[in-house]
Amino acid sequence: MRKNSRSLNNISKRRKRSRKLLSSGIILFLLIFVLFSACYSSYHLKVPYVFWEYMIPIPEGEKVSVHIENGMTASQAARAFEIQGALVTGSPVQLAQWMIKFGLDRKIRPGHYSVVPSDAWNLARQLRTAKPALLKAQILPGIDVFALIESLESQDRKVTREKFSQALMNNANYPSGLLEILRLLPEDEYTRTAFLMPETYMLVDRTADEIVNASSSAWWSHWGDFITEHDLTSSDIFDASIIASMVEREVLHDSESRAVAGVIHNRLRSNMLLQIDATVVYAWRLKGRKLTRVLNKDLEINSPYNTYKFTGLPPRPICIPGVEAWGAALDPEYSEYLYYVAGRDGYHHFAKTYKQHLANIRQVRSGR
Repeated sequence: MRKNSRSLNNISKRRKRSRKLLSSGIILFLLIFVLFSACYSSYHLKVPYVFWEYMIPIPEGEKVSVHIENGMTASQAARAFEIQGALVTGSPVQLAQWMIKFGLDRKIRPGHYSVVPSDAWNLARQLRTAKPALLKAQILPGIDVFALIESLESQDRKVTREKFSQALMNNANYPSGLLEILRLLPEDEYTRTAFLMPETYMLVDRTADEIVNASSSAWWSHWGDFITEHDLTSSDIFDASIIASMVEREVLHDSESRAVAGVIHNRLRSNMLLQIDATVVYAWRLKGRKLTRVLNKDLEINSPYNTYKFTGLPPRPICIPGVEAWGAALDPEYSEYLYYVAGRDGYHHFAKTYKQHLANIRQVRSGR
């Protein structure tokens, strides 16, 4: 009897122990399941996302470039990231939500973003530190419309001659103040190029419209107040654009710009031929020939740009003037000089009479 009683007691203890182990196992399984579920949910929902910021590194790999335009909202930007291949998992709505949560909807700037294609959360994480790249477009002072288009085409194949011509003639690309002036000027691209400020521009997109808009706005920002204060007419400004273009091509040293502009004004008042080589070079350029040096035979070209044959100003500007040339044309230096000749160092020798001018030429040729 005692043996049976002990056996029953042992069985009872084992059963209790088994039940405890089973209960502990169930509880442990439930805890693991809950923990796994919480981790799985928090990872995919990123709640709390701050924890996962330290646990999961930002993706690395081959990047794609995404263009974000000026004025885009978070939703529009998110859609752009999807269309351009950066958002590979999740929806634009999710990306926009993460952008808003990170405060990026108020900070997203236009430009080109280089990011690793990823899901909405990881893409938003990259955008918190990503800085948009801008594209460079350069306009050099003294460049004519033909060389300008060649230069811009070399910088970006999207800028073709046809597109740039269209951009120049599109009134929507100009600030309102400048547009009021341009409407009273000859309607051609050769005239309008003179009102583009030579500068290096950093643009969101390097299109013809963006280039014309940025450079014409820069020109108006620089000269708009001066024009208004001096009550200049469109005719005054048009003449100044032509004079400025000649000064730009004639002068090597900016310090002489106003003096050369003064000579041009004096010769115009005296009804003298301007006799500026740069206009002859441009006349041949219009015929498809590039001159590196003007010879006597080149002066025979029958063109209104040949200031050795025709008095007065050429019909249009011959290049894009820089700031110094524009300033000289709008405010020339007063003098009695009617002649100048360039020395070997690029500086000019000015003269009031033709006799003095001939003496200057002899001096230059002798190297003194």
